[in-house]
Amino acid sequence: MQALPVLSLLFAATFWGTVWYPLRLLAEAGISGLWQALISYLVAAAVVLPVYWSRRGELRGQTLGLVPLVLTAGWCNVGFMLGMLEGTVLRVLLLFYLAPVWAVVLARVVLRERLAPRTWVALPMAVVGATLMLYDPAIGLPLPTDRADWFGLTAGLAFAVTTVETRRLQAISVTAKTLASWLGVLLIAALGLALGGHALPTASAGAWAGIVVLGCSGFLAATLAVQFGATRLPVQRTTVILLFEIVAGAVSSAWLAGEYTGSREWIGGLLIAGAGLVAAKADGVG
Repeated sequence: MQALPVLSLLFAATFWGTVWYPLRLLAEAGISGLWQALISYLVAAAVVLPVYWSRRGELRGQTLGLVPLVLTAGWCNVGFMLGMLEGTVLRVLLLFYLAPVWAVVLARVVLRERLAPRTWVALPMAVVGATLMLYDPAIGLPLPTDRADWFGLTAGLAFAVTTVETRRLQAISVTAKTLASWLGVLLIAALGLALGGHALPTASAGAWAGIVVLGCSGFLAATLAVQFGATRLPVQRTTVILLFEIVAGAVSSAWLAGEYTGSREWIGGLLIAGAGLVAAKADGVG
């Protein structure tokens, strides 16, 4: 029965499409994105680790195999959070969701999933869409214009690798893969804080409580939902279901922040989303 994996992915997509709002509220309260990532995921891990500890034996001989998942999942989450804080929500989301196209290529290389001919339609669609999204009239080239663009692009690529790795590691439980993902967030956030010399922020007790709640409820539940769905569904289907995040982000950012995207970005975004849909049709092949 695939209804539960699909519903879990839809829940996660809705959460990730709207989480920018509490992240920005916490940033306004004085807690930077890296501190938010470190503390919220530390809290989530602290909830799950004691429950999992008695089953840690499953990781014997599997530790090295988890390293790519740790690194890519870590940057996927941190980069996404930073992009949401610094950029226009919908623009970052659309660049992030080049992930379905990255994923089908990676699925071919890593998982040996055969690609349908329509995949070769998706690839140029995605390239044209990204070109329109990133085109900078000042220099005449399709390059990211700011750090938020880079965060969205690289986090999306990391998400594609994470999705493929999640499906490849079938012998490892969802809980273990979730904890590995969170470990990656903690490592990358801690490294960023150390290199940037960020001191512990002074914020109200309410702001700190907000991070704890976000970690215990939102990040914990959403990450488990993605791991649960991605483990049970083909890569292409997982990525296309998560495209609902774009809808959630578009509606919430327009409603809560008054953010609107220009026509060129919309056309490029539609091409990217369309490429993801076309790529997903390869689901039943191979």
